[in-house]
Amino acid sequence: MPRAAIENNSRLALRVHPADKARLVRASALEHMDLTEFILRNVLRAADAVIDKAERLVLSERDSLRILDLLEHPPVPNARLMAAARTLPDQA
Repeated sequence: MPRAAIENNSRLALRVHPADKARLVRASALEHMDLTEFILRNVLRAADAVIDKAERLVLSERDSLRILDLLEHPPVPNARLMAAARTLPDQA
């Protein structure tokens, strides 16, 4: 039976194989941290890397210069763009 979602609960339960838990406990001891601190430090670092990779766009120097040039010298709008703009509501 599924459990009801509990708001304001800062606990997180994990199911871990005994051998994996033993590795985590050993690693946390070697770093002189408790298990929770060790897991959080490493998992949050991994989460930040995933978020950064998803939200950041890295351009080559050539592409960066192309973007800057387009911002300084935008192309003239074509007929399809002008027609689409006319369908937008007035921004008053």
